[in-house]
Amino acid sequence: MKRTAVVTAGTGGIGLETALGLAAAGYAVTVIGRNAERGARAVDRIDATDPAHPGRFLSADLASLEEVRGLAGRIASEHAASGEPLTVLVNNVGAMFADRRDRGGLEASFVINHLSPYLLTELLLPTLTAGAPSRIVNVTSGAVGVAKRVFDAVEPPGGYYGFHWYGRAKLANLAYTLALAKRLDGTGVSVFAADPGGAATDMTDGTMTDSKIVSPALRLMWPLVRRTFARSTSGPASVAARPSIVAATDAALTGRTGVVIGAQASPVAPFRAATDPRVAEAVRRLSERHAPLAAV
Repeated sequence: MKRTAVVTAGTGGIGLETALGLAAAGYAVTVIGRNAERGARAVDRIDATDPAHPGRFLSADLASLEEVRGLAGRIASEHAASGEPLTVLVNNVGAMFADRRDRGGLEASFVINHLSPYLLTELLLPTLTAGAPSRIVNVTSGAVGVAKRVFDAVEPPGGYYGFHWYGRAKLANLAYTLALAKRLDGTGVSVFAADPGGAATDMTDGTMTDSKIVSPALRLMWPLVRRTFARSTSGPASVAARPSIVAATDAALTGRTGVVIGAQASPVAPFRAATDPRVAEAVRRLSERHAPLAAV
């Protein structure tokens, strides 16, 4: 039976390279994005590799939880009608902002980096379970190490510093990922986190050169911090995509779950705060409050 994969933010950068890797592995790949022209170019890139199945683009603004709900409904309906399993879901979407932004009345970084993939995953769980064995891959980041670990509200106390808030949203998603793996253990749905390490992408182009994204303490060392950012975001997206491709396809991971695939495309220990059940519970409550599975 045909194996299928969905890759969010799959029209460029790491997401497109992930889609290309999945297509090369024999998957019928659907890439999700906002821009139809970028979507068409991504499909052309996929189809130019002469894959076993042609690529496909679906349009959705993943910063809108309402559009995420619509996307999930469409994907679920299509798989129910065709009888084809949804084999892999890669939540690759991510965003970082130098200045605070809102999406649907909520801080944008938390919406895009956590609530959006959380909601899409939860709404597609029945489809993924019906298509088991299947895999969920959530893309994480080393930025979790600078995150505030308080999740009483979408926005933590203190000033807005884009890199730290991005890391906090990614920490929320990593804690959710590891908790989800435990919840789904035995269902045939394996859950992985993949850390791309960093690459030159649209997200890092420009944003990582603005000192406003870090706390005042780090601004005092900005030349060093900026050089560190430059080194970590200079690699090719094709290399950064390898952890996601491995998590989605590696036969050695069959039967395993709750594994973090590091930047070298091999399992690594998860960031400790993400394994704290108190963090996971706080993230669960916050997610259910602001991204309810039933639209209100």
